[in-house]
Amino acid sequence: MCIIFPRKIDGDQHCCLNSFETNSMISITALTKEYSGRCVVDDLNLHVARGELFGFLGPNGAGKTTTIRIITTLTKPSSGRVLINGIDVVRHPSRVKAEFGVVQQHMSLNRDLTIEENLELHARLHHIPRSERRERISELLEYVGLEEHADYLIDDVSGGMKRRAMIARALLHRPRLLILDEPTVGLDVQTRRRVWDLIRRVNSDGATVFLTTHYIEEAEALCNRVGIMHHGRLIALGTPLELRRMTGMVTVEVQNNSNGTRYRYFPDRDAAAEYVKALPDSTKVVMRESNLEDVFVELTGEKVRET
Repeated sequence: MCIIFPRKIDGDQHCCLNSFETNSMISITALTKEYSGRCVVDDLNLHVARGELFGFLGPNGAGKTTTIRIITTLTKPSSGRVLINGIDVVRHPSRVKAEFGVVQQHMSLNRDLTIEENLELHARLHHIPRSERRERISELLEYVGLEEHADYLIDDVSGGMKRRAMIARALLHRPRLLILDEPTVGLDVQTRRRVWDLIRRVNSDGATVFLTTHYIEEAEALCNRVGIMHHGRLIALGTPLELRRMTGMVTVEVQNNSNGTRYRYFPDRDAAAEYVKALPDSTKVVMRESNLEDVFVELTGEKVRET
């Protein structure tokens, strides 16, 4: 069952876009946002291709949430331009809302309604004709594996089911772009992986997915490319493998009770092993594959997940 259906860019939009922008689902150019003289998004340039599963990483305060608020028309930029499927989010906010669906970090379903009633309400808000609503809701409940729980109240289902219901709701109007803000926060490992499978399925069925997360393993498991934000600036961009190679494929942790742990990065295990051999025999050492958190720490000196 294919839930996502392509939308074409209107012909009159092509005339004002360059070829790079017309190949992008999200096109962000020189985007800046200031609050009370403080720059929270600083000259951001980012293009997310159609059909891509893109990860947006960074600690709280890095500018991720503000960027998403601009993309979804909730906040206007101080300067710069954002296009979604070729549509300017500032000039045409009503039109652009048809292009994306959003799954927020916090539960936003109506707790007084059942799962099916939540979808029915959202379908009406999107003015989906009555003749289409029942079939659309039915196919989405099956798509996310909730057909047997359709008549359950929101408070009577698990956190994973709530999250799947929110994804179904976001897909009701057949958006080309699905924006997921911390989609698995608070879920156990097994439930998280089930949500991962659903995200992969949505992407393989044609939707571009823009994902923010603090879980590094989530970005590595799901994303084609990753962008890392820090103090409002995009400091790294590439595939997870490209970013790891930039820092080093192998990490050596040198543990010291008095000075904490030092991290060194190497292109391969042979180079790491040579370094370890030169250390005193009493040194506590861990050798492992690097990850995206290593990339972030090396670039900024901060961990992605804040305590």
